[in-house]
Amino acid sequence: MKKTGFFLLSLLACAVSGQAKVVLPDQISSHMVLQQQTDAKLWGWTDAGKTVKVTVSWNQDNYVTKADKKTGRWELFVKTPTASFDAQTLTISDGEPVVLEDVLIGEVWLASGQSNMQMPLRGFWNCPVEESAQTIALSAQYANRIRFASIEQQHCYTPADKAKGTWKVCTPVNAANFGATAFYFAENLTRILNVPVGIINNAWGGSMIEGWFPAEILKEYGEAYTKEDILKEPQDYHRREIMYNGVHHPIVGYTIKGCIWYQGESNVGRHATVPERMARLINLWRSEWKQGDFPFYMVEIAPYEYGYDPQGALLREAQHKVCDLTVNTGIISTSDLVYPYEVNQIHPAQKEKVGQRLSYLALTETYKMEGIPTYSPKYKSMEIQGEKVRLTFDHITDAFNSVDEMQGFEICGADRKFVPAKAKAENQQIVVYSDEVKEPVAVRYNFHNFCVGTVKGANGMPLIPFRTDNF
Repeated sequence: MKKTGFFLLSLLACAVSGQAKVVLPDQISSHMVLQQQTDAKLWGWTDAGKTVKVTVSWNQDNYVTKADKKTGRWELFVKTPTASFDAQTLTISDGEPVVLEDVLIGEVWLASGQSNMQMPLRGFWNCPVEESAQTIALSAQYANRIRFASIEQQHCYTPADKAKGTWKVCTPVNAANFGATAFYFAENLTRILNVPVGIINNAWGGSMIEGWFPAEILKEYGEAYTKEDILKEPQDYHRREIMYNGVHHPIVGYTIKGCIWYQGESNVGRHATVPERMARLINLWRSEWKQGDFPFYMVEIAPYEYGYDPQGALLREAQHKVCDLTVNTGIISTSDLVYPYEVNQIHPAQKEKVGQRLSYLALTETYKMEGIPTYSPKYKSMEIQGEKVRLTFDHITDAFNSVDEMQGFEICGADRKFVPAKAKAENQQIVVYSDEVKEPVAVRYNFHNFCVGTVKGANGMPLIPFRTDNF
């Protein structure tokens, strides 16, 4: 037979048989981490109506399903064992097997938000991550402990089925591109829980909350939701819906333990809408995952000189209100994790402590470990006593890190003009006063765009910025 004839017959055979073997999303790959002791979701595509079988190495169980008769999409759930550092194998076959190797069973967390969650250990241009060189140099010690799937950005105006981002083993070459905040979160979890940790890092620099909503919700809010409307926004990272369509929708359902979220800078100036919209986003994602009210832990945006005071402070205040609207949520304060010279640095360098504080929340609230210093002092109430104001706080056990000369407090009278105030600790309270204000009305602490927090609880957690007024 002539070569051309053989080639044509080969093409015909491929057309008749359909796909050569099952197709998987990037996130179902070798080196992945599956959530322990659960029904972990797997999915992919093959010929319509075809039977798919999955065999797992930890007990040789087989799982069988049929692909959709129209789309060829299939999904099933495999029962996972207790976490282990032993590498496992999954064989997925519709007749021709696909073998996934070096699979670990552990804890899986989704990390999402904007650039401060996206920021890799190697840093951004003119934005270093503090002490990252040593972290990267030592990262290979976590080769069988920490894995990352970093989702690549893609602009989509309808929900996509796939997004690039396979699982990577922790090595210096790979770790340099792992999201720093999420890496330090994972590092603490694996060291303390002694299990493998997988991170799906799905963050998009500059994104707004609205970018992570589908069209039907944006339509309710009167926001841009058609492609023509969306493209009117010149900055792609501010375009509504594209994050949801391009990078969120493709990974929905990958079995996770919970989510960590670092976002908010792009919603400064829109603080009034943040509590309801952020709470709705959390509830939307939970409904999509069908895993109940999984934990959702947030990061308070760092101090930064936005130029229109106190819009940054109002956004932080709004972020904390989200926790009053949703269950199984928490937020860490970062008011102390900036240096004075970072006044115009939207990506502060101290990512290690951010990740660690998120891990404290997870360890305490999700994994029910006791004794970990987790919570920041939080304003509770005030009492005016003559020329002084006495403040009471929640989450105080051993008072504060200093007694006298506390910095960052302001006080005002009926004229609502705040002036710097003196403050000192008395037992587990703080007394605030000023010679300029004889009849105080309200007190604020670090309620500015940029103001480095210095007051902490004895456990080392910073006092959350607050105001007692609603001016």
